[in-house]
Amino acid sequence: MPISRRHFLQASSTAALAVALPERILRDPFAPLLRTAPRVDVVRVRGRVTAGRRGLAGVAVSDGVTVVATKGDGSFELLADRAQPFVHVSVPAGYRIPTNPTGTAAFYRPLAEQASFTLEPLPDGDRDHAFLLLADTQTENMFEIGRLHAETVPDVQATVRALGATPAFGVACGDIMFDDLSLYPEYERAVQTMGVPFFQVVGNHDLVQTSGTNEGANATFERHFGPSYYSFDRGEVHYVVLDDVFWYGTGYIGHVGQRQLQWLEADLARVERGRTVVVLLHIPALSTRTPRNAGASDISWSMTNREALYRLLEPYTAYAVSGHTHEHERHRDGGIVHHVTGTVCGAWWSGDICWDGTPNGYGVYEVRGSEVRWRYKSTAQPAEHQMRVYPPGSDPRSPDDVIANVWDADDSWTVVWYENGDRRGVMGRRLGRDPRAVTEHTGPDAPPRRQWVEPILTSHLYYAPATPGTKIRVEATNGWGVTYLGEV
Repeated sequence: MPISRRHFLQASSTAALAVALPERILRDPFAPLLRTAPRVDVVRVRGRVTAGRRGLAGVAVSDGVTVVATKGDGSFELLADRAQPFVHVSVPAGYRIPTNPTGTAAFYRPLAEQASFTLEPLPDGDRDHAFLLLADTQTENMFEIGRLHAETVPDVQATVRALGATPAFGVACGDIMFDDLSLYPEYERAVQTMGVPFFQVVGNHDLVQTSGTNEGANATFERHFGPSYYSFDRGEVHYVVLDDVFWYGTGYIGHVGQRQLQWLEADLARVERGRTVVVLLHIPALSTRTPRNAGASDISWSMTNREALYRLLEPYTAYAVSGHTHEHERHRDGGIVHHVTGTVCGAWWSGDICWDGTPNGYGVYEVRGSEVRWRYKSTAQPAEHQMRVYPPGSDPRSPDDVIANVWDADDSWTVVWYENGDRRGVMGRRLGRDPRAVTEHTGPDAPPRRQWVEPILTSHLYYAPATPGTKIRVEATNGWGVTYLGEV
């Protein structure tokens, strides 16, 4: 008997309605843990979305459960669930992202009987636009806050300047803090200085960990940044922010709850089939970290119910962009492109690289119409810094091989090597550990600030046999024909 989409969503992810242990979810992920109670405590919210004196029609307004569209005069009426803390607008394409005084996006209002939103049109539109993806700033103390302000902030400012007149926004992709949520104002100060509006994604280290419920764990994040899941449009692209960190009282798993999936279905129902949809979430929909490093399935590294997300994204050209794992990888699964982004803090501010050798940094995405292009920006390095080349002898398992760590590479890249100016061939891609990460992260006292950090196997290393005594150059060409150089 075929299963309807409504029944599929109800059965695929109801953990957010209960304080269930993850073992029960994994044992039967399609079985509801609790039935959704009827919505009996509601409030009728009325308001308008305007630009100047003109009402805006067709703008999505939501309480995180129900999605309605504004009428011709910009008015809306929403029968909202009183348990939802906010009513929020999906900022439409062609309008500035409204901001709080700190520069964080202000697209929401506390739930009340009246809620209105005023938007400002962009003079030249935003068909072409850009965004910066900052994963895991994860500052734990003032030393790390100092590095964020001294290193990341000016680097982002320079990247924004290089984008010129292109409208840009930022996304803090979760783990904004490292458990000490009293430091949020320091992140907000960084946003204000970087000079572009920022959206926020909630991460597992952004939670109130004394809370016994998933909803309560988001309280401090929501007080600073509003709802933990929402959507907006820029140009021809629809953006969705999801909360896939399910807190069950003593820990977390990667999971998107039933109510959020139902909201997502309603949100996407307003998006034309075939459009580009970018989903922003903290825990990857799928990380390949665990199988690469020969470990058992880890429910905190990937979404346990990602098939439900895949099903909803089937009609679209979709990307899932995340952080969380402190490494960098790009791959495809479930019909969508997955970007797991290297982190601003690298290996938890223990140096200037992640534990796969990817430099501390962030993603830069440039959008032209419906086409999305991307690159990884290493902090304090030129934009062309896209690889690190190691001489033969750097990996004891392959002592005769030159090694190139091309962290942003995926299957569309071609990596070749030259000796004394002569092309020798295509380098082979295989699993390995970045030699610098091995040197800096191995041993009981290394790295100095985070002794528990260890080098991990990564899939973006390229090997080739090298002739002793030759000068080696590596050329890495991405899917758009842009070539980057490295030498040793």
